[in-house]
Amino acid sequence: MLWSMVRLALVAIRRNVLRSSLTVLGIVIGVAAVITMTTIGAGATAKVTADIASLGTNLLMVRPGQGQGPGGARSDAPPFKIVDAEAIQREIYGVAAVAPISQKVAQAISASHNWSTTVNGATSQFLIVRNWELASGRAFTDGEERAGKALCVLGQTVRRELFGAADPVGQRMRLGKLTCQVIGLLSPKGESSFGQDQDDVVLVPLRWLQRTLAGNTDVGVIFVSARDDVETQKVQADLERLFRERRHSPTGEDDFSIRDMKEIATALTATTKVMTSLLGAVAAVSLLVGGIGIMNIMLVSVTERTREIGIRLAIGALEHEVLTQFLVEAVVLSSVGGVVGIVLGLLAAFAGTHAIGAPFVFQPTIVVMAFVFSAAVGVIFGFFPARQAARLDPIEALRHE
Repeated sequence: MLWSMVRLALVAIRRNVLRSSLTVLGIVIGVAAVITMTTIGAGATAKVTADIASLGTNLLMVRPGQGQGPGGARSDAPPFKIVDAEAIQREIYGVAAVAPISQKVAQAISASHNWSTTVNGATSQFLIVRNWELASGRAFTDGEERAGKALCVLGQTVRRELFGAADPVGQRMRLGKLTCQVIGLLSPKGESSFGQDQDDVVLVPLRWLQRTLAGNTDVGVIFVSARDDVETQKVQADLERLFRERRHSPTGEDDFSIRDMKEIATALTATTKVMTSLLGAVAAVSLLVGGIGIMNIMLVSVTERTREIGIRLAIGALEHEVLTQFLVEAVVLSSVGGVVGIVLGLLAAFAGTHAIGAPFVFQPTIVVMAFVFSAAVGVIFGFFPARQAARLDPIEALRHE
């Protein structure tokens, strides 16, 4: 019974292919827009989460004087020293690794190639804190860092600009006027969510950078990695207590700031999810417009087929059978639009995620919901025309020209 009604619906749709195609266009656009927006949003959320995770495991960043406003850190706060990092390692429970960092911008030179890059002076624990692997070579040891040896580890961008595809390990290069030996090559990290090329970096021993490039003993930021079995909130509270004791700000305000990367990741993820929901809701308006289009065409169809309906009622067709026939026709229209919209939406989402460098996250729940919703649109907006057809007076319908 149902299959015969579906066949009748397909016959009715084929009578006016162009009109039927234009009718389902609203459904196609609505479903495609919803799937595209939600899938791209899910990919962007996954990219943000991965980028934050690439910064390090359970990472906290301690900076001098970075906060602003009431209760924030002063902008004129004195920089950290290596002894501050040593105090963290010695006195804070639950710390897996501590890496003091000092940065300078320098011109990296090899033969006829040169590249302006960021030079990070760090200790051997930097790679542990940042969860960063080596593609080749090795990192400098604690002894080499304390001795301030002229060694360097290159990021992939610096390697590409100075050495092309060649392995730079074992070669010598210059940072400004200073020469260092390349002992390692970092694995690629790519671009962060903040648009920074994480691979555009040269890693050198902290004391060598302080003695040569910087000319001071300042530390700009301290990276702290908490152990997996310890909450980062507890480590952050202990860090705040330690630095308040050590720095003795004359104003009584904190002259340092601590950022928990988990909190930043949660905030960014929540933001992208809200934006995805809003974009999906806006796109869903197209489904409403498509539903109105289906109701309009079904009303026209009822008017055009009044005599056909009268004949069916006159030869014994029941009202609910006529009602079902037109409902099925509306559902078939909207379902066809839903299937086409799903295919186009997935293709557009794949292209969109590729364009922004985000992963393609297939969401079967969204696809199923979009199809069910498109079919429901056919039922809701097709009911009134179907009921109108079922309630026609057979005699008046037969008189209709």
